[in-house]
This record gives sequence, C-alpha cells and structure tokens, in this order.
Amino acid sequence: MTENPPAEPQEESLGALVAAASDHISTLVRAEIELAKAEFRFDAKRVGMAAGLFGAAAFMGHLCLILASFAIAYGLVALGVWTWLAFTIVTVFYLIVAGLLVFVGIRRLKGLTGMKRTLRSLKTIKSGETAPGLPTPAAPPTAGQVGSHREPVRPTR
Repeated sequence: MTENPPAEPQEESLGALVAAASDHISTLVRAEIELAKAEFRFDAKRVGMAAGLFGAAAFMGHLCLILASFAIAYGLVALGVWTWLAFTIVTVFYLIVAGLLVFVGIRRLKGLTGMKRTLRSLKTIKSGETAPGLPTPAAPPTAGQVGSHREPVRPTR
C-alpha cells in the first residue's frame, strides 16, 4: 500500500488574498447594513404603532374631558345655577387653566440662555486666544484649570 503525502496548502498570491479579504469585508459590510435596515424597519413599525396608540389615547382623553365638562356644567345646573352661567363657569375655568399653562411655558422659555457660554467658548477656540486664567497653549491645562474660565450654571426658577 502506498501512502499519499499530505496535500500541501495551495499557495495563493498576495493579490489574491487581498482580493478575497476585500470581498469578504464588503460582503460583511453589506450584510451589516441589511441587518441595520431590517432592525430599523422593525423598530420604526413599533414606534409608529406606539405613536398611533398614544394619539388614539389622547383623542379619547380629549373626548372624556369634553364629556366631563358637560357633566360639570349640568351638575351646576342641577344645583340651581342658570344653564348659560354654568357653561360660562366651566369655560372660564378652562381659560384660567390654559392661561396658567401659557404663563408657566413662557417662564420656562425665558430661562433659556441660547448656549451663550458654548458659543463664546467656540469663538475663543476658533480665534486661537487663550481664555483668562488658562495657561498658554504650549502648556496643557491641569485638571483644576479645565473649564475654570466658564461661568457657573445658574439654575432657573
């Protein structure tokens, strides 16, 4: 019986190995992109469905608010208040609540700073100037000096 010597691995040229590796990498990248697209479509469908359900819930809540408003108005009528006055009372109550919500919302918007400190910091970096209290660019700042030129954040009320 004659034994066949073990088959030697085929020697491929460097160019063929690079081409094969490039082909495998591009296949892998395409597969990852397809996976990301499929996951995104799945997530987008779930987010869309959730948004639709939230919208339906908000609509139902709005209908309940309208019906509750009628119930309150007719409850006032049952207590002896004129019909027109009962509905006016409910309407004025909602106007006051809406006005308070607008007032609070405007107060919140007035607290916005418009990123003034960040813009100032970016202008400083762009112009190449050093901020007061920091060493020249040749010496990197120490941990205690980083951000020391910034204004402290003041909480809004």
